[in-house]
Amino acid sequence: MRITLALLWVTASALAADNSWSVYGGDAGGTRYSSLKQVTRENVSKLRPVWTYHTGALKPETALNEKAAFEATPILVDGTLYLSTPFNQVIALDPATGAEKWVYDPKVDRSHDYSEVSSRGVAYWTDSKAVDGAPCKLRIFEGTIDARLVAVDGKTGKPCGGFGTGGVVDLSRGVEYAPQFRGDYEVTSAPTIVGDLVITGSSIGDNGAVDMPRGVVRAYDARTGALRWTWDPIPWAEKQQVRTGAANAWSTFAADTARDMVFIPTGSASPDYYGGARPGDNRWANSVVALRASTGAFLWGFQVAHHDLWDYDVASQPALIEFRGRPAVAVTTKIGHVFVLDRITGKPLHTVEERAVPKSDIRGEDASASQPIPAWSAMAPQKLTAADVWGSTPEAREWCRQTIESLRNDGLFTPPGVRGTISFPGNIGGVNWGSAAWDPVRNVLIANTNRVAAIMQLIPREDLQSAYAHRKETETSWGGEFALQRGTPYAMHRQWLVAKNGQPCNAPPWGALVAFDLNKGTLRWQSARWARAGRPDRSVLAGRWRRPAV
Repeated sequence: MRITLALLWVTASALAADNSWSVYGGDAGGTRYSSLKQVTRENVSKLRPVWTYHTGALKPETALNEKAAFEATPILVDGTLYLSTPFNQVIALDPATGAEKWVYDPKVDRSHDYSEVSSRGVAYWTDSKAVDGAPCKLRIFEGTIDARLVAVDGKTGKPCGGFGTGGVVDLSRGVEYAPQFRGDYEVTSAPTIVGDLVITGSSIGDNGAVDMPRGVVRAYDARTGALRWTWDPIPWAEKQQVRTGAANAWSTFAADTARDMVFIPTGSASPDYYGGARPGDNRWANSVVALRASTGAFLWGFQVAHHDLWDYDVASQPALIEFRGRPAVAVTTKIGHVFVLDRITGKPLHTVEERAVPKSDIRGEDASASQPIPAWSAMAPQKLTAADVWGSTPEAREWCRQTIESLRNDGLFTPPGVRGTISFPGNIGGVNWGSAAWDPVRNVLIANTNRVAAIMQLIPREDLQSAYAHRKETETSWGGEFALQRGTPYAMHRQWLVAKNGQPCNAPPWGALVAFDLNKGTLRWQSARWARAGRPDRSVLAGRWRRPAV
């Protein structure tokens, strides 16, 4: 596998001279909007690569390389491109030529197993109190898959000795996890900078057990690495007989620096597919939460899925937009829903209804009776029946039809059960970590969407060994994943709903770039291409799936 970064000739000189993308999401608010106009409809077909840089991230060869995913968005600061690799090397490049300026390698231990092997980027901070030319006046921060927060000099790549211990803060301290979960507590997204604070969450492999690590969000002094505040998304768990974990903020945050606010997208409480040990709505898991950036004080929260049983994390970075003349937060979700919230109060600025949803048939599971549903359109399809099956052969269509009819399929938010349940969209989307871009001129959100259904099944603990032994007979052609969900009566198995020929049972496109019109609350357009031989790229669908040892 080769990982490369390429720059196109039309924009090379503009990027070298302009700090037009100095933050992961384009700006602190995550709008991903560029006002540059050099590339047009007329000349876009003439773009040609002028250089390619090979990171060498997959050397040495290890078993972990199969998990590695290059998901980084470089940032441009003071005429230098900064990016990170799946194993957290930080690289500085000349944007005009691709020449390497320096490489910092934190020496991640590749002998461990990590839930994810990816890094989506880095953040920068300038020390206003340091004199020009002082070491570490410009700092590059990254979180690592082995739970470290690292600060290096933006000019040399050398660790900033005054930050933490030798330029490193150990993020595993204070998160309360057992040694067997060491590779399940990571950082995979770029930190967020507000003032002189560097704020980070974590990525947690949340299906292993009830008592997974705490998904705390923490802010550190950008100069010293001293801890300034901590926010726990699941304080409700402390009052329960069993303290559940996760609800981690693994995606990228957004910040309104003028209002001293930071906006946190959170994931599922642990484990994802059985909530008997975590009764209630589980706030503030599966939410967007606004905190006072300087203190970590809770301001408001909005939950997109109550008592999540589908791994419906808020995976996207919130986008800070203007909506009907008011400062707002746009939230895109794996469910395919779009929510627009008042930035100050967190209240929806459009109609959102609490609608009744299917009940669970699992003893001990008290699924939420309702879920928040926007009155306007979704970004992705949310319904799949036996009458909707697609396939390139009669055999494939018949297999899909019979499979769907054998499963519980009561529509969106059907709880998982022993019989097996269809989840559509599956746990990778709708909209995942790629997030949305906001066009302020046309007032549209543009995002990549995933459109593949999944099969969820709870497995009684006493049947797990038998289910694992017969997995080849029951899994679809793309394989599947078992999760132990220790501390509950049920393990879990999930797989994609694809026919024996490797094609999804729902009609293509299986992924689409869409534009959502915020003025009308409907899709303005969508664009998609079928993959070769009618199959989507499985690497795109790998998502956050992991097969643990049983």
